[in-house]
Amino acid sequence: MAKPLDGLKVIDLTRVLAGPFSTMLLADMGADVIKVENPKDGDDSRAFGPFKNGLSAYYASLNRSKRSVTLNLKEERGREMLKKLVAKADVLVENYKPGTMKKLGLDYETLKAINPRLIYAASSGFGQTGPYSSKAAYDLILQGMSGFMSITGFDAQQPVKAGSSIADVFAGVFTAIGILAALEHRRKTGQGQMVDVAMLDCMIATLENAVATFDCTGKAPKPIGNVHRSIAPFASFPTADGLINVCAGNDDLWRRFCETVGLQDYIADPRFANNKARVENFGELSKIIGAATSKRTTAEWMAALDAVKVPAGPIMNIEQVAADPQVKSREMLMELEHAKFGKFIVPGVPIKFSETPAAIQSFAPDLGEHNFEVYEQELGLSREDVQALKEAGVI
Repeated sequence: MAKPLDGLKVIDLTRVLAGPFSTMLLADMGADVIKVENPKDGDDSRAFGPFKNGLSAYYASLNRSKRSVTLNLKEERGREMLKKLVAKADVLVENYKPGTMKKLGLDYETLKAINPRLIYAASSGFGQTGPYSSKAAYDLILQGMSGFMSITGFDAQQPVKAGSSIADVFAGVFTAIGILAALEHRRKTGQGQMVDVAMLDCMIATLENAVATFDCTGKAPKPIGNVHRSIAPFASFPTADGLINVCAGNDDLWRRFCETVGLQDYIADPRFANNKARVENFGELSKIIGAATSKRTTAEWMAALDAVKVPAGPIMNIEQVAADPQVKSREMLMELEHAKFGKFIVPGVPIKFSETPAAIQSFAPDLGEHNFEVYEQELGLSREDVQALKEAGVI
């Protein structure tokens, strides 16, 4: 079946996580993503664990649905070959440190002269401008510098990062959004452009009401654990065998929650009668709710709360997620198979289309797996030419 981005050609110069996540999204939606890797080692993440049968599961989880070619961009012939690929492409994505592509003679202005319709997307730690633009950055650094870690965790003295590399992931998502917006502009005008995405900017964009809280109170928010700054009860509570998350976001839900867990006497208690009061007195409220919820198991509470339509959910580990019927029904964990790697489970495609369904196209490619295919088809080189370039270290 047709896919949303069928016919879109993307040159992918990215490595590790933020950039590959972005191009993976495009590839799953049908774009022809040609991943350009250095001939010696390829994407850095090919060396990252965990490994299975000698292959990196890290790399495989981020580079499905793509084609891989090798190209030495330090060689003049390699740069010329890239320019020829760009001339026929719609999009180029890179996540080098700002200035690197200009040193190689492959910056936006240079490539724009070759292909004025090109969408050139650059994802970096701090963006192409500003006093920090040349600094190296990694997910942990950006989670800290964005203020995100300062509001995460239970203890202000020990800020905590998120369990996944969300600075990279958000940068990948925002880069994909920027590319799609630029393509829409090009459809209307015929004009390409540069898309500049910074991990720091993306993390600040996700701070949600922490910025509003600072603006309204003049005080920097501190970590408050698994509770909400503006809604109560909206938190994790103990059960007889674990924890459950409850989100009673209005007075009607509060009433139904109290009736279900045996706290009817507290529905009209002035300390908890409305959301403002519940937020202000959540220290007391948390103890009262915890004493009630700890009497039954998580499964028992889920059945009871689902029956009265009070939003609640268990805290599941990855094994439990893999077995969850909702996850299975939405095909959000998919099994791929590779001759050397064997079977491999990856997250599915989170965007569902009614007419042009996106899908995982293939397992992540071996290094340079598509050299002959791409260079013969895209550049018109003979098999002998490609082999000679390989022997010369150009590809």
